[in-house]
Amino acid sequence: MQHDFLSALILLLLVLDPVGSLPIFIPVMGQVAPERRRWVALREVGIAFAVLFVFMFVGEGFLRVMRLSERSLEVAGGVILLMVAIRMIFGSGSGGVYGVPEGREPLIFPLAVPLLAGPSAMATVLLLASRQPDRMLSWIGALACAMAVSLVVLLLCNQIRRVVGDSVVSAVEKLMGLVLTAIAVEMILAGLKRYFLG
Repeated sequence: MQHDFLSALILLLLVLDPVGSLPIFIPVMGQVAPERRRWVALREVGIAFAVLFVFMFVGEGFLRVMRLSERSLEVAGGVILLMVAIRMIFGSGSGGVYGVPEGREPLIFPLAVPLLAGPSAMATVLLLASRQPDRMLSWIGALACAMAVSLVVLLLCNQIRRVVGDSVVSAVEKLMGLVLTAIAVEMILAGLKRYFLG
């Protein structure tokens, strides 16, 4: 499955799912002092960007060391995306796992990793870089844009929730889950096709 800048950006936004993460963003950021929220949001998004940026560049070497083929990575990435999409559509009921101890700011966990730079995002950037390494600048740009959108959502999470309401946030998350399901199935089928038909 070939990508360009726009399709990579859309895919990364679907995988990062900043709108769907609002129910987690809001309580976590609610524990942060108002004057610290901007700095915490910038720091966590920066850490997530750095993690995914590194994965983008070590991806090919990682595949070589682990003796993995691009086909297996494509199928595995599709399976992970499918699991994320199912969670987005039906809900996982495990929001409490992202809790932060009372009176402490989030540091790396849970906002940067695993919420933004989670397994599905890592697999996605690894796949983009390994399949089309000649377009690395496009992937970096798409990742930077997707992270910028995530930063805006993180900074405005309480205002967004007040304006649109819980039901709209939930509906958008499910819609994004449906789109991501189709992308995940396409990735799996493309990987299997490359495996069986060469």
